[in-house]
Amino acid sequence: MATDRADTTEQPDTPEPDGMERGPIDRFFQLTKLGTNVRRETIAGMTTFLAMAYILFVNPSVLGETGMDTDAVFVATALAAALGTLIMGVWARYPIALAPGMGLNAFFAFTVVLVMGIDWQVALVGTFVSGLLFFVLAMTGVREAIINAIPLQLKLAVGAGIGMFIAFIGLQNAEIVVPSEATYVTLGDLTRPATLLAVFGVVVTAALLLRGFNGAVFYGMVLTGVLGVATSLIDPPAGAVSAVPSLAPTFGEALVNLPELLSSQMIIVVFTMLFVDFFDTSGTLIAIAGQAGFLKDGKLPRAKRALGADSIATMGGAILGTSTTTSYIESSAGVAAGGRTGLASVVTSLLFLLSLFFSPLLAVVTPEVTAPALIVVGVLMAKGLGDIEWHKLEFAIPVFVTVIAMPLTFSIANGIAMGLLLFPLLMVVKGRWRDVHPIGYVLFVIILAYFIWLV
Repeated sequence: MATDRADTTEQPDTPEPDGMERGPIDRFFQLTKLGTNVRRETIAGMTTFLAMAYILFVNPSVLGETGMDTDAVFVATALAAALGTLIMGVWARYPIALAPGMGLNAFFAFTVVLVMGIDWQVALVGTFVSGLLFFVLAMTGVREAIINAIPLQLKLAVGAGIGMFIAFIGLQNAEIVVPSEATYVTLGDLTRPATLLAVFGVVVTAALLLRGFNGAVFYGMVLTGVLGVATSLIDPPAGAVSAVPSLAPTFGEALVNLPELLSSQMIIVVFTMLFVDFFDTSGTLIAIAGQAGFLKDGKLPRAKRALGADSIATMGGAILGTSTTTSYIESSAGVAAGGRTGLASVVTSLLFLLSLFFSPLLAVVTPEVTAPALIVVGVLMAKGLGDIEWHKLEFAIPVFVTVIAMPLTFSIANGIAMGLLLFPLLMVVKGRWRDVHPIGYVLFVIILAYFIWLV
């Protein structure tokens, strides 16, 4: 999820050895130099697509809760993924795919729109501005200072907390967890057919993951949807292929509503989007680069381009009509399949474009079908908890509060704010105030003012 090391300094590529005849694709992506070929990169790109294709159906389901047109969101999701992944492949030349991020879409829908009462059109403005700021920070190197200002423990906590949050949403959608006047939440009716369908989805997705299937989350959704149709719990789609739906209901709303940005609420919205995307992207880049052997002395070549591609994708996605677009850890599936260059990303990008013609399948993707994906992805995002220094209470307390506050207050922003508020305070009490970055104290004052006057 997070890291403290990502070099934004451009580094020249090593020149190709002389005397070898190569095609333009080989020369551009340096296939021979990196020990790969077109066939291997194509397979890697397909593998990455299958591993993350679930977002095509989960994202419209999540953002649809805000009143957004799900067909338009489907198109925006596919186009944002195709755009971001193509830029990453051609400009940064890494086998890393991008798409609207899980967790960030939940923050957009359930915190910004449904809890804070901000119109989804204005929330798209916040997404666009966060991408713009991210681009400036990435290109100027300020990103490094801000990353270093936030302790690693809290960065890990943010990812785990978001995992808990989206898993809670999945449990609610499946009605495995239901409201209760006596205890706020309680166990739902597990004999309810639709709930049993979601339970089946969780079990089969977990089984596929345990057996090492790339794209387990996607295949789990497919099998759950097929079973739902076969048992008449879900109406079958009218078809599998159709013309691309209209993007008009969401396209350009971020630019039309740009003047609405100037509100106190939007400050915390933009900050949270920026914060989460900031560290999620850096962590993903470093993790995949380490897996593929790209790191040089612990630093990532062309990191500035990779971060720039991510921020451009966020801006483009906001204009199209979707929440923050970010690098996907599922890209590691493609790397494991042999992907080493941006050509794999180009293949993934083309597959996202091809997927635009399969919008009728959205009819099968009911809350019971997406719930298993939300729950299982939540589990995967919680793995950062294993790296927390729980024996140090100055870390453990703000981490725990960050993680638990997200699902219990139904707000990713609240969780992040509480953690950043507690950390410097406890470090002062511990006598380690010098170990807190000055930016940490600035954030403390801003967040304290937010809780006193704005909440």
